[in-house]
Amino acid sequence: MERWEQYEVWRLSPGNSRWEFVAAFRDFDVASAVARQREYGLRLVRAVYEGNKLAEHHVLAEIGRTRQTA
Repeated sequence: MERWEQYEVWRLSPGNSRWEFVAAFRDFDVASAVARQREYGLRLVRAVYEGNKLAEHHVLAEIGRTRQTA
């Protein structure tokens, strides 16, 4: 079975209820550049697949909103 990896960008859905897939890239530098364009609520993930099934999922970076102070 073929084993391959990709870097995925996920964003926090409106209302902060769940993570939504944005895009996938074979190259980390491209995925990182796309992720940097977002302001908040994002994850950069390294996903490894065997065939069409997800075998590993590693969150490389998670950026959320900054805290609001009163």
